Parts: sequence; C-alpha cells; structure tokens
Amino acid sequence: MAVPFRKVSKTRKRMRRSHNALEVAGVTKCPKCGEVIKPHRVCPKCGEYKGKKVVETEKDAE
Repeated sequence: MAVPFRKVSKTRKRMRRSHNALEVAGVTKCPKCGEVIKPHRVCPKCGEYKGKKVVETEKDAE
C-alpha cells in the first residue's frame, strides 16, 4: 500500500533512488585513427579491428 506523501523523508527517498543513475558507457580510442569507439568493435571511421583491415570504408572506396 502506498505511504502518504510527507511520511517518507527526502533523504530516505533519495537513498532509494541512488541506484537509478545512468552509467557512462565504456569507450576506448582506436589505436590507428584515434576515433572514440566501444571496445571489441570495428572502428567505423578506419574499418580496422585488432590491427587488421576488416571493413572497407567510404574513404577507401574513393
């Protein structure tokens, strides 16, 4: 059953909500081009993963 509005203190309410904060996603830099990417993924800018060319980018197609 719901508790009346004034019965729960501000501190108690905020303590309950302390786990609701958003977390920053972990990001790394691409060792080749320096673009910020998520770890364990192909870099969308240069198309490299673990030092190997995996995907052809628009820049390479020219």
